Amino acid sequence: MAYYLRFLRTQHNMTGETVGRLIQRSKSTISRYESGEYRLTDHDCEALDQAWNTGGLFSTLLHYARLGHDPDWLRQYIDHEAQATVIKSWHSNLVPGLLQTPDYARAGLMAGGVKDVDAAVAERMGRQAILDRENPPTLLVMLAESLLELPCGGPAVMKAQLAHILDLSERPNIGVRVVPKAAGHHPGLDGPFMLLTVETTDVAYVEAHGGGRLVTSAPQVRAFGLRYDWIGQYALPECQSRDVIARIMGAM
Repeated sequence: MAYYLRFLRTQHNMTGETVGRLIQRSKSTISRYESGEYRLTDHDCEALDQAWNTGGLFSTLLHYARLGHDPDWLRQYIDHEAQATVIKSWHSNLVPGLLQTPDYARAGLMAGGVKDVDAAVAERMGRQAILDRENPPTLLVMLAESLLELPCGGPAVMKAQLAHILDLSERPNIGVRVVPKAAGHHPGLDGPFMLLTVETTDVAYVEAHGGGRLVTSAPQVRAFGLRYDWIGQYALPECQSRDVIARIMGAM
């Protein structure tokens, strides 16, 4: 898709900025599309097919791209994360990377068999810079109570991790809620996922063993949004969630 976008843009004698106005994207996003950093969405493909009368070329390419595995999905997710204005996430196994302490991250990466742990920890900590920028994203996180009780890295590391979550949850742009074990069976048991708003686009990222999957299809993203809302029906309010985290931390 990146090749055909650049080729047809050139054929129509258009700049990246002009194409951006055509499909309601920024010039920088068009550049990332053409470099392959970002993948075109359904909206983008439909708009380009209509504007350039391609006979559905871009929509067809997107369809076949989704049928195969893309080993670069995580990198694409991280790029989207850096640009996101809103991030919503559900986690049932591990504390999400944006909330991790270096020691917790190190313990998890070592357990996962990562070869260059130091580099991986540094990269993960670097991603957290978005939380300290001038206009940080709104970050809404739901965590399973059971993951908070798992002493990843040992009790001392986990205790510091829980304290870090409590500190971050006090920020006006960060919300943390806990789904208690008493909730029993709920929609979140299918696994963790993230929802991101980037410019006018919403995408989802589904975590899985051996690599995740980036979801850009509007209907599928809406389905994940609905699942997030349903999980929220089982989550405790923020104040009660903080009490649960503090209780678990005190017992370690």
